[in-house]
Amino acid sequence: MKTLGKISNFATSTFAIWVIIFAVLSFLMPEGFAWIAPHISLLLGIIMFGMGLTLSVNDFKGVFQAPKSVLIGVVAQYTIMPLTAFGLAYVFNLPPEIAVGVILVGCCPGGTASNVMTFLAKGNTALSVTITAISTLLAPILTPALTLLLASQWLPVSFMDMFLSIVKVVLIPIVLGVVVRLLFSKQVDKSVAALPLVSVIGIVGVAAAVVAVNKESIVTSGLLIFAVVVLHNCLGLLFGYIVAKLLRLDFKDQKAISIEVGMQNSGLGASLAIVHFEPIAAVPSAIFSVWHNISGPLLATWWGKRDKDNKDHKIVA
Repeated sequence: MKTLGKISNFATSTFAIWVIIFAVLSFLMPEGFAWIAPHISLLLGIIMFGMGLTLSVNDFKGVFQAPKSVLIGVVAQYTIMPLTAFGLAYVFNLPPEIAVGVILVGCCPGGTASNVMTFLAKGNTALSVTITAISTLLAPILTPALTLLLASQWLPVSFMDMFLSIVKVVLIPIVLGVVVRLLFSKQVDKSVAALPLVSVIGIVGVAAAVVAVNKESIVTSGLLIFAVVVLHNCLGLLFGYIVAKLLRLDFKDQKAISIEVGMQNSGLGASLAIVHFEPIAAVPSAIFSVWHNISGPLLATWWGKRDKDNKDHKIVA
């Protein structure tokens, strides 16, 4: 199990590299990865089950210990990214399917990778975990509601269909994971080190599948989508930080909320896009998965180094 844990840690620390490698391979050899596309929902369900296995009562204590910070983080998550996506879709005059894809990923909850990035940035990791958990549990209602509100002018959106999809691939697996942890806590604790590896394989598979089934569309619109996704992510990180700073949260909370807002559950976005819209609508989520696993570590490393330098300076002084 120790060896598996080491492999899992290595895969997590090099996550962005694996996503890029397999995205390139699936672009060059789409026939080798297109078969994964029908199973994207299953992969996401497995990832969410793993998330449920890692959750405990302590992850929700933050709601009572720091309600202001949690509320700010959750509200920022479900306002900044959806509205920024809506604005970018208008400014860039995106085609309907791409506009919906950008808005859809903006309406998703935060991704679990944000917790790792917050830890590396020396931010408030407990706050990040709590916001991820709360925003994910709210996703069955808020993600389809916001998508309907913001994207229905481009393409028809069914709130109920999306609601049921998220319940199936997010809520039920998480609840099952929590129940299994409660019933078999000792066995789960022994295997929890391997769970990040499962998440890495799942997200890499989702990204590769989306690229494979959209090769032609990526050739024609890839640069535009990439530019919009990069802006979306960077603006989310920036606005999340600014909001937390304006509301006078401490620096650790500012870092946590910035990263939490900017890093989305792109796997959920891709799954919903494939099921409810055209395959091209999943491309923004796939590119987001690649990009935020580059920008997140870069920002986390910079913040973490800055924090260390400040402490060293104080010791010398």
